[in-house]
Amino acid sequence: MAVKIKAEDCVGCGACEDVCPQEAIKVNDVAEVDAEKCVDCGACIDECPNSAIVE
Repeated sequence: MAVKIKAEDCVGCGACEDVCPQEAIKVNDVAEVDAEKCVDCGACIDECPNSAIVE
């Protein structure tokens, strides 16, 4: 199961994209998760400064 992005809390900083070992996150204005690539490792959750990523 892939993580979820709370778009209202995401500022598009890119921290999650940089830390994702599966390259499952891309950031334009807000982060978007490719559910097919996400392995639910939680690295992005720990890295997000705005708590915009949840399981």
